[in-house]
Amino acid sequence: MHFFIRLSTRLMHLRKTTIGGIILAFVLFSATVAYALEPETFANWFNAFYWVLTTMATVGYGDYFATTPAGKVFTIFLYIFGIGLLSLVIGKVIDSIAEVQRQRGAGMLTFEGEQHIVIVNWGKKARSAIEEILENAPKTQIVLIDESNRHPLEHLEQVHFVSGDPAADSVLSKASISSCRAAIIFADERIEEASLIDGKSLLVVSSIERIAPHVHTTVEITMENHVQNFRHAQVNEFILSHDAISRLAVRAALHEGSSDVITQLLNRTNGSDVYEVAVDRSWKTYGDAFQALLAQGATLIADREDLGINRKLDMPIPANAKLYVVADAQTHRRIASALESGPRSGLY
Repeated sequence: MHFFIRLSTRLMHLRKTTIGGIILAFVLFSATVAYALEPETFANWFNAFYWVLTTMATVGYGDYFATTPAGKVFTIFLYIFGIGLLSLVIGKVIDSIAEVQRQRGAGMLTFEGEQHIVIVNWGKKARSAIEEILENAPKTQIVLIDESNRHPLEHLEQVHFVSGDPAADSVLSKASISSCRAAIIFADERIEEASLIDGKSLLVVSSIERIAPHVHTTVEITMENHVQNFRHAQVNEFILSHDAISRLAVRAALHEGSSDVITQLLNRTNGSDVYEVAVDRSWKTYGDAFQALLAQGATLIADREDLGINRKLDMPIPANAKLYVVADAQTHRRIASALESGPRSGLY
């Protein structure tokens, strides 16, 4: 018994590739011995190989079985050692699966994918953002980077967690930052000093822009006087969190009900939302686009950050225009489908 305990202990410490080689050699050797002992029973080597596998797997179909004393002794040998080796392999497989799950929960695995969205710093806003993304596009892959050591949303398969300093190249590499389509950096709620919060965010976005300048970056900023620093870092878009909340509160006080309109636009599950639409080649002016979209139930409100295009309806649409409309999800899907169908959408 002591011999078996020592043998099993040594086998458990072997590498997976070594154990795989031992198992393969054992099966091939056993098939060769079985065929040599009873060639008439198995007729060919492959049948002996098949019998060894079914015996080790404890299936035992009964289509082949040893008839000679030597063959039966060898069968007992397979029961003792073969089944034990197979159990060892099964145990290793289970351990490997458990190890992968442990590493996933600890944020140690590298994300293998592309066109995903990277979210930096875990908190209430990050949770809301992830929920919004998955509600709008359930198949979207998300990589969350945070300095905590535990996956906060381990039950969501679409969310991959990377633990570590989000400004470190190795951590960004684990998140496959170069192949993502967008990165959102939220203010770290665990830091009390506002200037330090923005300092960390600036360091993170600087690292992202250095490694992957093509990635669209959106950063939450806590102090308005830091905006120029983020502009210098080539940030695509930024959100003044405290400023936005203050302005929304003032508008709610001065213009009753205005906050409900803004809240509805921010909430994709309720009513209309803001969507980007492609430019139809048949549209020459903003007025053409406005009338065509209005006929479909959508209201054109902006070209990029310009919200005053309703006063420029006679102006031609520039080549780099990015048009935004207010519409419900069904209307947006219908317009998008029409625009994708050909150079002339037939929206008129």
